[in-house]
Amino acid sequence: MSDHRDDVALARRALALLDLTELGDDATDDDVLALCGRARSPHGDVAAVCVWPRHVALARRTLGNDSPVRIATVVNFPHGMDTIDEVCAETRQALADGTDEIDLVLPWRAFAGGARDQAGAMVAAVRDEVPEGKRLKVILETGELLTMTNIDAASRLAIRQGADFIKTSTGKTPNGASLEATELMLRAIHDADAPVGLKPSGGIRTLDDAAAYLAQADEIMGPGWVTPATFRFGASGLWNALVAAIEGGSGVRAEGQY
Repeated sequence: MSDHRDDVALARRALALLDLTELGDDATDDDVLALCGRARSPHGDVAAVCVWPRHVALARRTLGNDSPVRIATVVNFPHGMDTIDEVCAETRQALADGTDEIDLVLPWRAFAGGARDQAGAMVAAVRDEVPEGKRLKVILETGELLTMTNIDAASRLAIRQGADFIKTSTGKTPNGASLEATELMLRAIHDADAPVGLKPSGGIRTLDDAAAYLAQADEIMGPGWVTPATFRFGASGLWNALVAAIEGGSGVRAEGQY
């Protein structure tokens, strides 16, 4: 049985790495306001909030320009089938609205079908739109790439084309993150010897889930590698589990947050 104090420390560690997400199809302004409220709790700030492009400006107004919580949004999302011109235009608008981070869906169907140059061209084009000081995360949709060979190749392509992070999943397909996929992704990052981060996303809901991904990253990349600049969890429900674990031992409650 794990020590409860260890669980609290683990939950605090994971909370600081969380991209707290509201990407429900019918997400409203009120949902985004509630999300921003949860992003800064008595137990610490999350790394970022991730919202639809239509909600970026609202999140920026709500959190303010000096907030330590970054704002992320998604493009070519969720299906990965928009044109490069469409995705670049969406990226420019999101940046103008105040986003700090762009989570781009790789054209994974094209990639899996052999059109790897097409997929690489989109990553490169969006990279050109994202200025220094902002981050580009590339969503590989690992659960739909069918083979470990494809996951490895997609990871390395995204890194070559300038991704700041590689991310497993949109959370909109039946198959989300897996430790098998993130092992390959971490090894691609390790081999690249570049400042590239990992974002497991899709189906990560419990403290045990978070612990497994953190242990894997610590083992492959070494202790001290995991920080909000190199590792994120993409999740909507994980916050509740982490806060419940912290409140079980802290005596400080995030009143009215969930």
